[in-house]
Amino acid sequence: MNSELKSFIKIFSTGCLWGTIGLFVKLMEEQGSSSSYTGFLRLFFGFLLLAVITLIADGPKAFRIGKRTLFSCILLGIVCQGTFNILYSTSISVNGMSVASVLLYTAPIFTALASLLLFREKLNHLKWIALPVNVVGCALTATGGNFSAAAIAPLGLLIGVGAGFTYGMTAVVGRIAMKEKSSPLAVATYNLFFGCVFIATVHRPWRTVEKPLDAKLLLFGALFGLVATALAYALYFSGLSKISETSKVPVIASVEPVVATVIGAAAFGENINAVRIVGVVLVLVSILLFSMKRGKKQKEPSE
Repeated sequence: MNSELKSFIKIFSTGCLWGTIGLFVKLMEEQGSSSSYTGFLRLFFGFLLLAVITLIADGPKAFRIGKRTLFSCILLGIVCQGTFNILYSTSISVNGMSVASVLLYTAPIFTALASLLLFREKLNHLKWIALPVNVVGCALTATGGNFSAAAIAPLGLLIGVGAGFTYGMTAVVGRIAMKEKSSPLAVATYNLFFGCVFIATVHRPWRTVEKPLDAKLLLFGALFGLVATALAYALYFSGLSKISETSKVPVIASVEPVVATVIGAAAFGENINAVRIVGVVLVLVSILLFSMKRGKKQKEPSE
């Protein structure tokens, strides 16, 4: 198995782990958590667990990173973790869950455009086909075709697209962070650390819940931090370090709404209608199209 295929599998696995996010969010909401406190606990416990994993796997020296990598990690934490969480939570409040999900999955478009500008990645005909297929597939999978709240105010549209943009930049800034051949685990740890600090400073989320130290709530937060955060980002940055085309990353990871739909049906009895099934098929087709090689071997993008 070549390194590119291994990286695809890691990114795909990350998407599967991210598909459990809705499960943890619902479990924590049932314990009285707010969206900002849930996001904070996710990053806080994810950071602690990933720091331990990094120390065991790579040793203390892994945390010695260059200034360029450190700056990229700060950007990752502030923009792709902190700002993303704030924008997406606000988008859900302003636009509703269905429309917020649709706007979030514009992320691959922003990643593809940024990769074209920064890394000179070519958008071949397969990518031009796969991008709209992926966006439509994610939208149908996430909403089941229910766009009853589709009247979007300009501010709501801006906030929702902003969430998609900040999410889409994770792969781009992450690739820049990996250029100095730093430990992927250390990069992932710093990413969560700066995101946690940013949310704590801006939101002070512990003030938004009645019992912030509730044992059951903290347990679910720790599990959220382990499964959908520490393990997910360890796989994500490890895979990202070996993928030559950054634009592929969010598309491969878009298996997330597919897994979320299956979990929603199994754990909460949510309906899987024909529209959702079509969406699942479109997502899988887009992943396949993005993973296919062209006739001629593509040159490594300029660094």
